[in-house]
Amino acid sequence: MAVKDRDRFSTTTRIRLLGEQTAARVYRSQTRRQARRSRLTGRAALLALVLCTLVVALAYPIRQYVSQRAEIADLQRRQEQARQRVEQLRDLKARWQDDAYAEQQIRQRLHYVMPGETGFVVIGPDAATRSRADQGAAGRPWYANVWDGVDKSDASDQ
Repeated sequence: MAVKDRDRFSTTTRIRLLGEQTAARVYRSQTRRQARRSRLTGRAALLALVLCTLVVALAYPIRQYVSQRAEIADLQRRQEQARQRVEQLRDLKARWQDDAYAEQQIRQRLHYVMPGETGFVVIGPDAATRSRADQGAAGRPWYANVWDGVDKSDASDQ
C-alpha cells in the first residue's frame, strides 16, 4: 500500500492525471463546438455546388424543349384545321359537279329564273327612303355633290 500511495504522489502520475483531465476538457469543448457548428461539410457543399451547376446548365435546354413541344402542338393543330378545310373544299367541289346544285345556286345568287317563271325581288321598307334621298343628289351637277361631301366631312371633324 505504501507503494501505491507513493505512486499516487509521484510526478509522473500527477502529470498523467493532469493530461487526462485536460484531454477530457478538450474533448468536451470539441463536442460542444461540433454541436454548434453547422452540419454542412465540405462534401455537402461540393454536392450542393454540383447540383446548382447542373440546374443552371440544364435550365435553358429544358426551356427550349418545352417551347418547342408547344410549337409542335400548335403546328399539329393548324395542320388538322387545314385538313378539315381541304375536306370541306372537296365536298363543295363535289357538290358543284352536280347540275341540280349548280342550278339552285345560280337561281339563288344571281336571281335567274327559268323560262315561263316570274321573278320577284322583295325590297325592304328602308329602300324607298334611301332612293328618295339619292334622287335629290342626282338632279344636281356632280361638282355640287362633291362640294357637299367635303362640307359634311369637314363638319364631322368639328
